[in-house]
Amino acid sequence: QLQLVESGGGWVQPGGSLRLSCVVSGLTLDWYAIGWWRQAPGKEREVVSCISSRGESTNYADSVRDRFTISRDNAKNTVYLQMNSLKPEDTAVYYCAATQLSCGSSFYEYDYWGQGTQVTVSS
Repeated sequence: QLQLVESGGGWVQPGGSLRLSCVVSGLTLDWYAIGWWRQAPGKEREVVSCISSRGESTNYADSVRDRFTISRDNAKNTVYLQMNSLKPEDTAVYYCAATQLSCGSSFYEYDYWGQGTQVTVSS
């Protein structure tokens, strides 16, 4: 059973940075593309970024492009999301999720989810 555990969330002022980590255990990380999703209060869960199983391709939502960077270290079973120039609208619970398919934007394409980590951006 694949398990994902996020960490690194917290409170930060606008313009600040955070790095989220997603530690994966249970199965071989190399087999899975990993997506970072977020859900703000009253809004639907949306995909923020995704990285392919070996890290050769990445994609980003328009709202975070050029501010967020996704990366992975399969040897450490960890996927990261570096978030810079944070804005209040980035406030949400952030989840990592794993899929054996290619990166996609449908919730149903992802088989395993972490519990989430809260990110709050405010002054």
